[in-house]
Amino acid sequence: MSAARTEQRTSAVTIRPGGGRRRHRLFALPAALCVTALAVTACGSSASEQAGSHARSCVDTTGPTIKVGSLNSLSGTMAISEVTVRDSTRLAVDQINAAGGVLGKQIELVGEDGASEPTVFAEKAEKLISNDCVAAVFGGWTSSSRKAMLPVFEDRNALLYYPVQYEGLESSENIFYTGATTNQQIVPALDYLKGRGVKSLYLVGSDYVFPQTANRIIKAYAKANGIEIKGEDYTPLGSTDFSTIVNKVRAADADAVFNTLNGDSNVAFFREYKNVGLTARDMPVVSVSIAEEEIGGIGVGNIAGQLTAWNYYQTVANPVNHSFVEDYKAKYGATKPTSDPMEAAYTSVHLWKNTVEKAQSFAVEDVQKAAGGVSFEAPEGTVTIDGENNHITKTARIGEIRPDGLIYSIWDSGEAIEPDPYLAGYSWAEGLGG
Repeated sequence: MSAARTEQRTSAVTIRPGGGRRRHRLFALPAALCVTALAVTACGSSASEQAGSHARSCVDTTGPTIKVGSLNSLSGTMAISEVTVRDSTRLAVDQINAAGGVLGKQIELVGEDGASEPTVFAEKAEKLISNDCVAAVFGGWTSSSRKAMLPVFEDRNALLYYPVQYEGLESSENIFYTGATTNQQIVPALDYLKGRGVKSLYLVGSDYVFPQTANRIIKAYAKANGIEIKGEDYTPLGSTDFSTIVNKVRAADADAVFNTLNGDSNVAFFREYKNVGLTARDMPVVSVSIAEEEIGGIGVGNIAGQLTAWNYYQTVANPVNHSFVEDYKAKYGATKPTSDPMEAAYTSVHLWKNTVEKAQSFAVEDVQKAAGGVSFEAPEGTVTIDGENNHITKTARIGEIRPDGLIYSIWDSGEAIEPDPYLAGYSWAEGLGG
């Protein structure tokens, strides 16, 4: 299931097979304005413009601390999912500090609330980079929030570590994508359904970038694999009335539902799903944005038996995960579950640390150059940064939600899958990135 690395990168353009080119938002200063820059290193020089970069950094490396930012929705419809991402970022920072920090410096975490609004994410990203002078930012959830922040990070030549699965068809030198791209989550989920005889799907999603693009990919896969799409519905983030959509789903009588709803809309959807008598046995729902944290809000009685596609569950059986779960519960409470996006956020901080230490520098350009091949023994299993597209290797897992409120793997890919964000390894996906 792994795909070969497919991108050949230059400083300003990503070249894809077939001659397609995706231009980054990179801006070079006129030659007359360029100056020789001082490197931002662990030795403690004040932060300054890197040679050849287009934005001046204000990161201060002269003291005993280094600032990083966390930017998550602590209010609004996405708070149900994102608060734990902030918490796991804090856990990673605390653990790293307790072990001596990064290049001898303690990490100072500066937190901001994206308030479930893409424009707020962009504003707070600008603040963290330009006012708080952080060396990296960890956060974002919805693709709308990521796309709103992307030009900020590219224009300011700063680093964002984005921890959530997404629709793919993107890469940036300024973003490290530590959640799954499409060939590490959605495609394996479709392969799983196809292998179990599913011949028809109904698509339900929130009305924004990720569900719409994901469903384009799902429809292309379905067309190539003889799967009928019996319906497709979108609803705004935060929607709570699903009576019409659920009745349409029931009338369509598809073999399964592919769910790309995000945030607390899932609560209303699954409650209505149960209210009309639909069950996991009759018409299973495969969700790609529901993890252990959301199950409590939905109510386990409304969702037990349903399926999820992720790369990590609290129940993953390995010593690293057992320690991670114990540490998280010790810090935030015995009843607090762990989940895929928060594990990816935790992993992000450790990947940044490992990359900085490989580079022996906090400078963006040095971190970018050093990133390829950097690994971390994560709770989900070993992950490694692909330096050609800034995504990481991930093991795909299909899980079943059980009555205890946890998710248990019922299938996995057996090994980590190389990231293929543009789906270049799949003939049926040709043209999707155009």
